[in-house]
Amino acid sequence: MMLGMVLAVGFDPSLMTTRVLVLQSAGYVVIKAWSFEEAVDHFRSGDFDLILLCHSVPATDRERLTSLIQASGSCIPIVSIAGSRGECDACANSTLEDGPNKFVAGIRDALIKAARTPAA
Repeated sequence: MMLGMVLAVGFDPSLMTTRVLVLQSAGYVVIKAWSFEEAVDHFRSGDFDLILLCHSVPATDRERLTSLIQASGSCIPIVSIAGSRGECDACANSTLEDGPNKFVAGIRDALIKAARTPAA
């Protein structure tokens, strides 16, 4: 059973591979973007339930991507993964702690919250 389609954006191949495998094993379909430009192309051509931003994406790219998504009128939840220092991302709708259990639960919670929030 597919739980949702996730656009995962990250610049660290080993982190992305691990996170994608975790999400896929939990039932999500994941499309990977390895650059800002690739993320924009996928966003414009896809129908995603959630955008996942890895802490390996520079803050300026996270801000640009978030602004572009919001400017499009999309209500897709944008979730950022906290780095090792546990920093929060002001651009994202929510920030997840790394670690498989918290990670998958956080994705699920963000999708549930988005489904309950009426479109603007």
